[in-house]
Amino acid sequence: MDCNGYHQENHDQNLFPKPKVLVLEPPPVFKYHEDKLSQKFHFLKAWDSPLPLDQFLTTHAHSVQAILSHGTCPVTNSTIRLLPSLGLIVTTSSGLNQIDLQECRRRGVSVAYAGSLFSADVADIAVGLLIDALRKISAGNRYVTQGLWANNGDFSLGSKLGGRKVGIVGLGSIGLEVGKRLEPFGCNILYSSRNKKSSVSYPYYSNVCELAANCEVLIICCELNDQTRHMINKEVLLALGKKGLIINVGRGAIIDEQEMVRCLMQGEIAGAGLDVFENEPHVPSELIALDNVVLSPHRAVHTEETLMALVELVIGNLEAFFSNKPLLSPVILDE
Repeated sequence: MDCNGYHQENHDQNLFPKPKVLVLEPPPVFKYHEDKLSQKFHFLKAWDSPLPLDQFLTTHAHSVQAILSHGTCPVTNSTIRLLPSLGLIVTTSSGLNQIDLQECRRRGVSVAYAGSLFSADVADIAVGLLIDALRKISAGNRYVTQGLWANNGDFSLGSKLGGRKVGIVGLGSIGLEVGKRLEPFGCNILYSSRNKKSSVSYPYYSNVCELAANCEVLIICCELNDQTRHMINKEVLLALGKKGLIINVGRGAIIDEQEMVRCLMQGEIAGAGLDVFENEPHVPSELIALDNVVLSPHRAVHTEETLMALVELVIGNLEAFFSNKPLLSPVILDE
């Protein structure tokens, strides 16, 4: 860029300063697309400041109108109350358990989220984990790479997917995508959700324990909230039974992780495929040692294509807010 162009750019930035957006912790999308986002907005990076968080927030209290958050970054009522000019929280996740929605509702702070943007990718991972667990793909890979095939002979048999009774917990956009993928395999889909869905013919169970007792695979697709925390407990796992598999692409704390580990160690359930954990990034060592468990580091939503779409959605929501236009993916904050 020549000098005239440089001065023109600075002049434009002085006349039209970029809107300020608070970021408490770096969202994963920053790792790949921070430059693109920073072309539009001036990010106040709390994690980069030597100041304690409350001091940092107090310093910028009247200039912060928007927050960019992500799925594991809490936006608490104490944070919201320190920001009197706050009007919007944009989260890069579909889950909302990390945001104090009650305080947002009280304050009139709008919330925008990823909506169903990730649903197809998460459903892909759910089915991938299920096939891996049934056909022992990851375990077979270790068997080959560790030289056991040559020394010990044939690997153990896997199980087929076709004809399985698969229970989906949470038939929202992700759960529906999972069902859509499993039907062509010949799976029989059952589900549990807050309400019965008139748009599907799958058998409905209002009780998760009854669902588990009537299926061979349980796939967790619901959101984490006070009602679903540790919903998958000892009773549900025992109902799933010794031949049952559990797949979790929701949130780690929906399952009582300690109880699941115990059931796996004692053979009370047959195996698991897990993309999420209760205390990420820490995973129980017992799970790591088990050959009938497939683990993924909470990457269900992370594909190049979807991250680029997410950047556009974040920019679109922030631009809409600062232009007093309707948000692209608002959260409806019911009373």
